[in-house]
Amino acid sequence: MDYKSIRKSEITEFLDNLIKEYVIFAPIEKDDIVLYGRIKSGNEVILDYSNSVNSPKEAVIPQLETLISCKTDKDITCVKEHLDEQEQFLLFGARPCDARSLLFLDKVFSDEECKDIYYVNRRNAVTIISLGCTLPQETCFCTTTGGGPFSTDGSDLLFIDIGDSYIVQIITEKGAELVEKLDLRKTQDDELTGMDMLIKKSRASIEPEIELDKLKDKLDRSFEGSAWEILAEKCLSCGICTYLCPACHCFDIVDEERKCEVERIRLWDSCQFPHFTMQTSGFNPRPTYKERYRQRIMHKFSYCIDNYGMVGCVGCGRCVTQCPVNLDIRQVLTSFYGK
Repeated sequence: MDYKSIRKSEITEFLDNLIKEYVIFAPIEKDDIVLYGRIKSGNEVILDYSNSVNSPKEAVIPQLETLISCKTDKDITCVKEHLDEQEQFLLFGARPCDARSLLFLDKVFSDEECKDIYYVNRRNAVTIISLGCTLPQETCFCTTTGGGPFSTDGSDLLFIDIGDSYIVQIITEKGAELVEKLDLRKTQDDELTGMDMLIKKSRASIEPEIELDKLKDKLDRSFEGSAWEILAEKCLSCGICTYLCPACHCFDIVDEERKCEVERIRLWDSCQFPHFTMQTSGFNPRPTYKERYRQRIMHKFSYCIDNYGMVGCVGCGRCVTQCPVNLDIRQVLTSFYGK
């Protein structure tokens, strides 16, 4: 592995230089909470944080986007595909779980047989600088889903906090090219020793709770079980877990008509909403909380393994911390694992 170092006092200047070339999304403080948002200056960034309330997936899957527009003027119809050249994006300060979620989204949207050109266009323009977790939260379970507090999956560079400085781990060629532009200093041996101790301590604080292969088998055999009705009793189908999840990717497509113009728009949706599976005939195969909640769990921890070779969850814990009725997905999974 190749490493460089940067002092914390140099981060603002580091980002200000990058802003000249990149559109930067980073953790910022707004209304006393940490959110991902676009920055105009390096001093807006918050790096002393546990995790943001929202995930940075909006950089590659906008909450609302126009795909195609059709305009008629004097009997002439013009159809435009909104696939313009993308500005270069930089995700800075993303947690390793969020960076890893993009690998999962790549499998969903970049498959050769069904490639989403809008996603691929944005994804190719994104560089990811992640920030290792030195103090994981109690709600973090990234090691259960195959990641870790210093996982490099999905990242181009990984920043590791060692006190007054960050060690910068170079992971990809894209990351190496960015580091070359910024002329960072060489990492000292004592810094690397301190980094190794820090990583071991952090990893030891998050113990894997379940084995995913065994869990999938338990879930598949429990599909018709009565447990789902009991588990779903608390669920409000509010969808907050899916909107904040970095791996959830359900969407709807609608056509909006204005005078002489129609826009085809893609927007986020949720499998937890009652009308998500409503058919034109009026039949809904998931009419109650039970079917909708079962779909979310089965999709993430069974169907995604079948279809993509990895679970549709990175263990960020947002659905645990933000659920209004304290429905803890870890307890749900554990309840099946014990059966």
